[in-house]
Parts: sequence; C-alpha cells; structure tokens
Amino acid sequence: MTNPRIEKVMLDIGKTKTKISEYQSKLRVLERQKIDLENEEIIARVRSEKISDAELAALMASLRREESDAVSGKSEVPASKTKIQEDLDDEKPDED
Repeated sequence: MTNPRIEKVMLDIGKTKTKISEYQSKLRVLERQKIDLENEEIIARVRSEKISDAELAALMASLRREESDAVSGKSEVPASKTKIQEDLDDEKPDED
C-alpha cells in the first residue's frame, strides 16, 4: 500500500523534470539563435568596413597578440592603425 501523498509528490516530480527538460531544450535553441544573430551582425559590420582579407587577417593576428600579451602581462595597449598597417606591410612580398 502506497501513501497517496508520496504518489502525488512523485507525480509532481515527474512533471517538473519534464518541464525542466523542455525548458533546457528551448534554452539551447534560443542560445543558438543568439549566436547566429551575433555572427550575422559581426559579418555585416566587417563587410561594411570594406577591408581586404589580408587586412582582416592582420587585424585578427594583432588582436590575438594583444590578448596573449595582456594575459602574460607584457602589454595592455591596443594596437594602433599604424601598427596594423605595419603588420600588413610586413606580410606583403617584396616587389623588386
């Protein structure tokens, strides 16, 4: 013989677990949508700047170096446009 109050609590636990599972699934979908929308926004901003692939690569490399330097304590000064241009110039092959 089972206590009806225990059965009711167990039933509520089952319903709650089901709702939690549904909300977790919904949360994963919403988080994925957020990431997709952020990616679209980033792409639109990069395209609106009309920078070349080489310039974008140099910018990303510069940002990675800054991040690495900041973590290691070397520097916290952001790269200037001049530094990014110097990096681009360094990557260009000599035209002699």
